[in-house]
Amino acid sequence: MSGQLKEVRLRIKSVGTTQQITKAMKMVSAAKLRRAQDAILQMRPYAEKLQEMLGNIIGSVDGNLGGGLNAERPVEKVLIILVTSDRGLCGAFNSNLVKLVKSTIQHKYKDLAAKGQVTILPIGKKGFEAFGRANMPMIEQFWNLFSDLNFDKVKDVAEYVRQAFINKEFDRVDLVYSRFRNAATQEFVCEQHLPIPKTKTNSSESVTDFIFEPSKEVLIQELMPKILNTQIFKGVLDSHASEHGARMTAMDKATENAEEMLRSLRISYNRARQAAITTELTEIVSGAAALQG
Repeated sequence: MSGQLKEVRLRIKSVGTTQQITKAMKMVSAAKLRRAQDAILQMRPYAEKLQEMLGNIIGSVDGNLGGGLNAERPVEKVLIILVTSDRGLCGAFNSNLVKLVKSTIQHKYKDLAAKGQVTILPIGKKGFEAFGRANMPMIEQFWNLFSDLNFDKVKDVAEYVRQAFINKEFDRVDLVYSRFRNAATQEFVCEQHLPIPKTKTNSSESVTDFIFEPSKEVLIQELMPKILNTQIFKGVLDSHASEHGARMTAMDKATENAEEMLRSLRISYNRARQAAITTELTEIVSGAAALQG
């Protein structure tokens, strides 16, 4: 009985230590989430308006004025930019992103993947590890971008992708990331990055008539790379905030589960202790009765 009590005491101590760790990680993630959330909420309206403006301009011009970035070609080689996190303990955040990439490949690029024509560009250690094990073609030089996250590093990714598309190394580029909604909600999305999609308008909507100054060609060629840099940076910031939100939620649930486990273990410990005391009292009473007899 004493061995059983010792075992339960050790489990209570172990679960209590784990609960302290999960509580501390929740607080750290909450602090990081505030900063990441502020960054994406300030960035998102600017990026979305730029994307809308670019799509409208591309839709209003004829021919290729984007230096090849809006050129529709037969899709024979695909690049998928995957934005995950560097660390785990954030629930199903990373696994959902990896599943979305695999589902996209299965439903849209199955034949190309069989020929080895689908390449992954991971941003984040978890995506790099997942598709490294899958032995898929991969661009490896940008996976550790989160070690020092800033616009210049993301700009390097965007410029690499843009140049590869212009050089016809890829015919389509998709961006897979987690769109931040709130701490408990993330939306996993796959968006077309290149060629630049035209904005779809209903027939009842009037087409915006732009006055270009300087010329249309100069303006589009100047704006297009900057807007594409911004779009990838927005996706990275979205995933960064989503990661901290997912981790905070996961650590909060882990802390609650640890509390429930501690409650159950304390009940088990008290029952075992009471059983041990009852057994000892019974032995004492039985011994006294035997002596009197």
